[in-house]
Amino acid sequence: MFEEQPQQLRQKVQQLATEAIESSQPSAWFEVLYADAGGDASQVPWAKLAPHPYLQDWLSLRQPEGQGHSALVIGCGLGDDAQALCELGFQVTAFDISPTAIAWCKRRFPDSTVNYAIADLLALPPQWQNTFDLVIESRNIQALPLDVRSQAIKSVGSMVAPMGTLLVIARFREQEAPPSGPPWPLSASELAQFSRLGLQEIQRVTFLEPEHPEIQQLRIEYHKR
Repeated sequence: MFEEQPQQLRQKVQQLATEAIESSQPSAWFEVLYADAGGDASQVPWAKLAPHPYLQDWLSLRQPEGQGHSALVIGCGLGDDAQALCELGFQVTAFDISPTAIAWCKRRFPDSTVNYAIADLLALPPQWQNTFDLVIESRNIQALPLDVRSQAIKSVGSMVAPMGTLLVIARFREQEAPPSGPPWPLSASELAQFSRLGLQEIQRVTFLEPEHPEIQQLRIEYHKR
């Protein structure tokens, strides 16, 4: 998480995000961050070189059947979540807006069957619409400013196949007022947009991490009607 990084790295992330927003390219800063990291994962705040623990916990509890099913990982970063799904037998597509991140994934997992692709959540390939049986959205929406939040949520929901599952992992804020960031936690009204897209909330789990107990972390499972 951002707060667990050295102060210098947090400041860099905030500066890059601010500059990207001011230039009306709210997601452009990801490529800059990955490129500047120069292959050092410690310079990427969210890169743990392991599947996200909330995703891993869900996979252990749900034990989804991967064989014969497709999965999509949004903003895949360095590829660990995608690889976890691949190991369960899913046919996995994983995308990131950063070409550097995708090249990094391919170097880390040269024999992987995951389809690693460069794509923008705010301008998705039309062939991905209503396509994937399982979609993983882990902390990407919260990295985008509020003025593109509705568009991002609509894009996420659009990729879930009928009768498919969406798993959202995100920070939550109690107030609707714009928060400081990045990241910018999601509000109740923003999460409610998933329901209007035909996604039914099945389970919501709240996590409180010892280092930052004031920050609610949500894992929400949706099914598409």
